[in-house]
Amino acid sequence: MTSMTGYGHCERADETVTASVEVKSVNNRYLDLQVSLPVSLNPLEPVIRERLASQVARGRVEVTVRLRELQEALAVTVDRKALGGYLVALTELRQAAGIDAPIALEHVLALEGVIKSERPQDRDRYWSIVEPLLARALERFGETRNEEGVRLSRDIARQISRVETVVHRISGHAGEIERQVRANLGERFAEVVGDRVEESRMLAEVAVQLTRFSINEEIVRLTAHLESFRTLAARGGPVGKKLDFLCQEMHREVNTIGSKSIVLAVSEQVVEAKDALENVREQLRNVE
Repeated sequence: MTSMTGYGHCERADETVTASVEVKSVNNRYLDLQVSLPVSLNPLEPVIRERLASQVARGRVEVTVRLRELQEALAVTVDRKALGGYLVALTELRQAAGIDAPIALEHVLALEGVIKSERPQDRDRYWSIVEPLLARALERFGETRNEEGVRLSRDIARQISRVETVVHRISGHAGEIERQVRANLGERFAEVVGDRVEESRMLAEVAVQLTRFSINEEIVRLTAHLESFRTLAARGGPVGKKLDFLCQEMHREVNTIGSKSIVLAVSEQVVEAKDALENVREQLRNVE
């Protein structure tokens, strides 16, 4: 069982570059990937998303990559075509204005587009820096998710054991339910017809009421759901949605038992089971 909540971080710093990768996640119904990169690393986003999707099935995952080069390679060039155009225009302007002063270097440097600078985008080099950091951050991220998953698994197992105990106790009240039905019907017949109760009529009515108040089918289905829950939880992997569905089904069976209950002890156990199942559903919101 794996938690949807996790955190991982890794960084690198040397004389040429500082870089870091941070991965964190919270619970979410579906997989929601948020990748934040410097502009120079935007070409790496599809690769990073693919790496994340291969390791995470569900949750909101945020990845932040930071990179700063301490020794940047900057390519500086002169746009000769733009410079020639500016010089022609400046010469015409000087003649039109009657200015004798020559055109100086500072005049040219102030003109837009004469000097151009470019930072080379080397995707392979950037990936060679980021990939090891991403791998280590994801490793730590997975470790924290697994650690949290173990804690969740233990708590969920405790709550499921509570439900199993409740099912066992409710099953033990089956005979009491039948006795209560007979006693209630006997009292009602006595009120209406006194001592002139036909045994056959009484037995027929008891059979009808036992069918109405019987919880045997609910107990059988509830037991089957509990077995499926434990099997699925032990399997591992992204099982959160399936476990939540089974939890809903168990809650439905427990509600039905509660609606049929005519024995106080059974009603009390229904409250116990509902509390345990609510705790399970709360924890399952964090399970992948």
